[in-house]
Amino acid sequence: MRTICAVVLVLESVAIGLAIPVAIMQGGVAPGVAGLVWGGMAVAAVLLAGLQRKHGWAHAGGWVLQAAFLVSSFAVPMLWIVAAIFAGLWVTGFMLGRSTDAIERQRAEAVPAAE
Repeated sequence: MRTICAVVLVLESVAIGLAIPVAIMQGGVAPGVAGLVWGGMAVAAVLLAGLQRKHGWAHAGGWVLQAAFLVSSFAVPMLWIVAAIFAGLWVTGFMLGRSTDAIERQRAEAVPAAE
């Protein structure tokens, strides 16, 4: 689960970084504010992606990042679509990852029983 979610976060960091000029040009957001808000979220996404496998709190941080991107995207309506797509990818990755983890656990439990 965490691998899929880490990939989503890395791709999302690129999209968030590219949202900065869109927010400035289309949304009329001040450059400093756009850089601070969306630049900070892009850096946070990369950091959280790197910490997914080692720390459980990083996965919770990914959920917070999804919510923050959705909320901040209301300042620029065009970004809401991008934020919604990545939130959907995050949820899909979470659900697919959980089912994959369950299958891996079943296989690990079945191997010692077969020997």
